[in-house]
Amino acid sequence: MVLIKISSSGCMNGDPTMNTQKLLQLTLDGVDSLGFRLDQLGVTSRINRHNLAAFLFAEQKHWEGEWDSLQAKVDRRRSQFEHLALEVEARADSVLGPIRNQFNRFRASQ
Repeated sequence: MVLIKISSSGCMNGDPTMNTQKLLQLTLDGVDSLGFRLDQLGVTSRINRHNLAAFLFAEQKHWEGEWDSLQAKVDRRRSQFEHLALEVEARADSVLGPIRNQFNRFRASQ
């Protein structure tokens, strides 16, 4: 099994140049090693980098779908709110319009 030691500086093994590709490769090697060990023990043969990648891809698509659904709900509520605001403005104009006209006539006559 691959173990990764993280130093107090937050760098792996004290190497500040450790990049994402190296970390990804270490992780995938660890997954392969774990899958191989479990397969040897007869527990399962389904843990490998390919199944992990498939699972992560499926989860990514799932969360993209959830995000799209949330965006659609927000857009629907925004549309409902805009419609309500326009309706309130129209009713306010119908109620306050005659009062405003009377006030403007009164002010013009002064």
